[in-house]
Amino acid sequence: MSASIDRMNPPALPDTGKVGYSQISIVRPGALAFVSGQVAWRPDGTPPPASLAEQTAIVVENLKGALEALQASTDDIVQMRIYLTDLRDDTQDSAMGGILRFLDGAQPSLTGIGVAALAGPDLQIEVEMVVQVAA
Repeated sequence: MSASIDRMNPPALPDTGKVGYSQISIVRPGALAFVSGQVAWRPDGTPPPASLAEQTAIVVENLKGALEALQASTDDIVQMRIYLTDLRDDTQDSAMGGILRFLDGAQPSLTGIGVAALAGPDLQIEVEMVVQVAA
């Protein structure tokens, strides 16, 4: 599936490939799955941990579960949106470390967004994905 996604960092835009994502992703014919925002909620209902790094790890596990259900890999992710309740350089670095390890070299288009709140008062990060899947 990933062969039908072209990644671009054109010279007119900053080369974000150096930091792990692409400015533009072009999807050739195929189906797309829109994965709802994943937060640090576990299937067993355990409350989210206090640290952003621990929450990011749970979010990554949820993202992996979604990809597995779709029979897709990180190379099939077209776009990601990362929402942080406290968007600063240090929190962005903390979250992106876990996200980049998850992506393992895949470079989807990516947007980071600072928000006032998420679906629960203890949540600090939410990540949604658009994934190319087999038609």
